[in-house]
Amino acid sequence: MTRTIAARISAGLLFLTLAWFAHTQNPNQPPQLTLNKVKDDLYEIEGDGGNVAAYVTGEGVILVDDKFDRDHEGIVAKVKSVTDQPIKYVLTTHHHSDHSGGNTQFLPTAEIISTVNARNNIIEHKQPNAPDMSPAPIVFTTQMSVFLGGKEVRAQYFGRGHTNGDAFIYFPALRTLHTGDMMAGTTPLIDYTGGGSLIEWTKTLDGALALDFDTVIPGHGPVTTKAGLQTYRDNVEKLRNRATGLIREGKSQEEVGKVMAAEFGWGSGSMQAQWSLPGIMKELK
Repeated sequence: MTRTIAARISAGLLFLTLAWFAHTQNPNQPPQLTLNKVKDDLYEIEGDGGNVAAYVTGEGVILVDDKFDRDHEGIVAKVKSVTDQPIKYVLTTHHHSDHSGGNTQFLPTAEIISTVNARNNIIEHKQPNAPDMSPAPIVFTTQMSVFLGGKEVRAQYFGRGHTNGDAFIYFPALRTLHTGDMMAGTTPLIDYTGGGSLIEWTKTLDGALALDFDTVIPGHGPVTTKAGLQTYRDNVEKLRNRATGLIREGKSQEEVGKVMAAEFGWGSGSMQAQWSLPGIMKELK
């Protein structure tokens, strides 16, 4: 291997590492968190990291995700603004630090629950440059429920997508679903290091779409509807089919990337282009 090629490979790896770090870290003060009421006793906290859901019951609060470690005080303050009940449970959707980074500070006072794979991904440090995080001490494989104050919150695993451990959190009485990053923004980010899959993504969403709900809290972005999630799912399928066709035509990664940028917003500086594109070139071969 020549020095020039070695230098280019090293530079590329460094770029990917820095891109992932930029995607999940913010060295500045965290933005002001915003509390939005979704339905009776269900709130969404947004503004830094993934969208947190807070379900208030007469015996305590159930959270979905806990953002970065730095957001702990802000999350607690927002919850206290609507109830005096303590936070009893944190259901985490996946292992990334913008969703599970607050686990350590919540562990002394709350039960933290995740999929088996999400726990393993934290233990095995599957996220590059992530800070040390505490894995959930309680795990499940396909489905589990928390009952608190006469209310049920159900966590379900339907398969791979964003990672290999994505949990959907379902509030059956409120007909509301928290997707984690199985819906985030307008286009998928596939974390192949964390076991993600573009091929499996739509199958996994099909499992979630079979549930009875009308409201969706995505991992990032505004609260939407079941129709919005269906549209997102169909766009993922469209992207996968487009990329598959290009790859089978023998197009290079650079050529596929240009089409992804033009048609799906995968700009050259995006995490999708830098992190997911090399993976889909292998997966969709």
